[in-house]
Amino acid sequence: MTHAMLKGSNVPVEATTVRAVLRWTPGPGVPDVDASALLLGADGRVRSDEDFVFYNQPRHPSGKVWRLGKKRVAEGPTDTIQTDLAGVEPGVSHILVVASAEDVTFDHVPGLRVLLYDATAEGAEPLAYFDVTPQTGQETALICGELYRRGEGWKFRALGEGYQNGLQGLATDYGITVDESEAAAEISQPLPPEQPTTTVPAHATTVPAQPVPAQPVPAQPVPAQPVPAQPAYGYPQPAAAPAYGYPQQQSGYGYPPPVAPPLDPDFQLPPQGPQFIRS
Repeated sequence: MTHAMLKGSNVPVEATTVRAVLRWTPGPGVPDVDASALLLGADGRVRSDEDFVFYNQPRHPSGKVWRLGKKRVAEGPTDTIQTDLAGVEPGVSHILVVASAEDVTFDHVPGLRVLLYDATAEGAEPLAYFDVTPQTGQETALICGELYRRGEGWKFRALGEGYQNGLQGLATDYGITVDESEAAAEISQPLPPEQPTTTVPAHATTVPAQPVPAQPVPAQPVPAQPVPAQPAYGYPQPAAAPAYGYPQQQSGYGYPPPVAPPLDPDFQLPPQGPQFIRS
């Protein structure tokens, strides 16, 4: 017997493995709907980011909750979360079944329904279904229902609670760490501008003065040999005219400006929490 559920109602679940199927009516302007799941502890929050099963993390590390992916059946397109209730870790007390649409509000998604099946009985009628109606129509993520422990067994409750800030906002509300913007900002920071390097005029015939040391240094006679070349920083220096028969080398004024190290094109920061970008 299939239970037609109203918002807030619940039904016992005797099956050991269940499928929560999201189904909607296709049409012009209707977005794809994504199914995801959050595994919550007794405090109503995830234990870690791994308790979030969605399109970029389609299987829980325990192997007991996973996303089957989209299909198209006669009644419309579907996306499905499957759960092995018998093997779910004792620390998990609730499993939320979530629907989300990328930046499209649910007033553009007609006929949204969540159906609960016994995954071990192929071709059987659903155990229960719930027609999900958004409260305002401006939601971009909806908690359609939840599987939750009751004594030694499980129950399913119809919810229909919405979020206007999408899957990211919903996940954050339940304790998922989402920090992708800071990583992107660090990668996109421009290099500091190069400092201009002062050049020696081509007509100069003497070596530019160096910074005066702390103690006075007595003047030294000019040796009768070529002046050693000074390092020139930054851009190539123009050649200087010979001075009184001796070859003259140019030097750079003062200290060299700081040179920013080149960016490694293969460098990537590690991911900061779940990335809500389709892979």
